[in-house]
Amino acid sequence: MLAIIRQIGRVTGIALLALLMLGMSTWGTLALVYWDHAGAPLRCTLAGLFAGTTLLLMGAARSARWRWRAWAAFLALFALLLGSWSRIEASNVRDWQPENAVLAYASVEGERITLHNIRNFAYRSENDFTPAYYDRSFDLGQLNAVDLFAVYWMGPSIAHVFLSFGFADDKHVAVSIETRRERGEEYSSVRGFFRQYELYYVVGDERDIVRLRSNYRHNPPEQVYLYRLRGDAASARALFLEYVREINALNQQARWYNTLTTNCTTNIWLHARVNPGHVPWSWKILASGHVPEYLYEQGLIDTSIPFAELQRRAHINARAQAADQDEDFSQRIRAAPLAAQIH
Repeated sequence: MLAIIRQIGRVTGIALLALLMLGMSTWGTLALVYWDHAGAPLRCTLAGLFAGTTLLLMGAARSARWRWRAWAAFLALFALLLGSWSRIEASNVRDWQPENAVLAYASVEGERITLHNIRNFAYRSENDFTPAYYDRSFDLGQLNAVDLFAVYWMGPSIAHVFLSFGFADDKHVAVSIETRRERGEEYSSVRGFFRQYELYYVVGDERDIVRLRSNYRHNPPEQVYLYRLRGDAASARALFLEYVREINALNQQARWYNTLTTNCTTNIWLHARVNPGHVPWSWKILASGHVPEYLYEQGLIDTSIPFAELQRRAHINARAQAADQDEDFSQRIRAAPLAAQIH
């Protein structure tokens, strides 16, 4: 019986080792396929060589005689690749797409925060626009609202989530965490795992960031939902200042976006950790479409009505399309009252 248990353990161990090697081989091959700014022929050749070599080593690892030498060679090859890949540096100097071309930054003078390069494009269609930016100063003491926008285009489990900060004089500034793409570069979730896109904080007027999604994106159409967050004034201030810190840091030194670990929702959660009452980690943060539901469960948005009814009321596409280019766009999309929750 003991011999059988040992045999099962041995077979299981070998199988797990094979799965680990296969996963590492797949990651390494894709990393070479998407190697930063290398020519396609070179990338594909290196990826093919890496895949072929690792498969040979995996085959050799099946033999008890060669197993540990094959595993050591595999690890050495993978470590060489990982070390080279980790040295690929993000940059703020590339031929950017027009909507990504200008970085925001902030000046901090006590309670007065001035945001520079707030994006406010004049859109005629999603891809036809006139770039425009402005600077605006905000009084931290007047911060009285933090709103969460959730934007859906491919089912209930995936959404783009971003925050907007509201001040007592009806000023709102939205911050959307996105990829910074080069001219002609398209977004791909797979490419996003392999240092293909810089991290980009779009600091924008809601007439830009919200209206682009509710009014001008049609292929596929995007559905926009607006939720007022609950919290105290000190937490709201700390969160806003954490965003300001990151915006300035990215202006000085570019960082990589990652589809899984450094994206629109994980970064919001990381910023929120500046406050001791932040929500715990949950799979719903990765399945970003469930973030509003998760916040409802945590009591951080209005719980006086069922979530389904709250979600229905939160849908703002019709209001945004009616407001369109109006100066009071932010007020009109909030026409269904959102009780202030910052105190």
